[in-house]
Amino acid sequence: MASQYDFNLVEDKKGLVWDLVLYVPTIIALIILASKYWYSGDENLAYILVFLTTFIFLIAFNRIFKTRLMMLPSSPVSFSVSKKGVVVDLKSGASVDLVKDVRFFTDMAGKSFGLAGIDLEGAKKQFVFHKGQFIDEQQFDGSKAQLRAFK
Repeated sequence: MASQYDFNLVEDKKGLVWDLVLYVPTIIALIILASKYWYSGDENLAYILVFLTTFIFLIAFNRIFKTRLMMLPSSPVSFSVSKKGVVVDLKSGASVDLVKDVRFFTDMAGKSFGLAGIDLEGAKKQFVFHKGQFIDEQQFDGSKAQLRAFK
């Protein structure tokens, strides 16, 4: 690896649409099923479905607002890769230095990757980056090439 490679991230509008198409009908269907079971007298199954709906809603909210729209303070907006580790800049203005046990994970489809490691304070941190968050495909492929050293 050379000295340092910087990658800036942008909002992923295409991925946002995909997530909305995936999560909104799922949540609506679960709410309808929970209502059906609640009013038919099977409250136990309705409670389970409401719990599942809430769990999936929280997953969808975090995925959309943290990784796709980058609106939460803990959302990564850029990162730098060097021999020492990876520095992730957050929307809040803070930086996370992953310096120990840095690991790089790709998905099977090749449209996103994960980054995990321990920061300077000893806390484990995880980040997910999507292909649509990069300015172009060369940036995405370049970032993966630089992070392969941490595989």
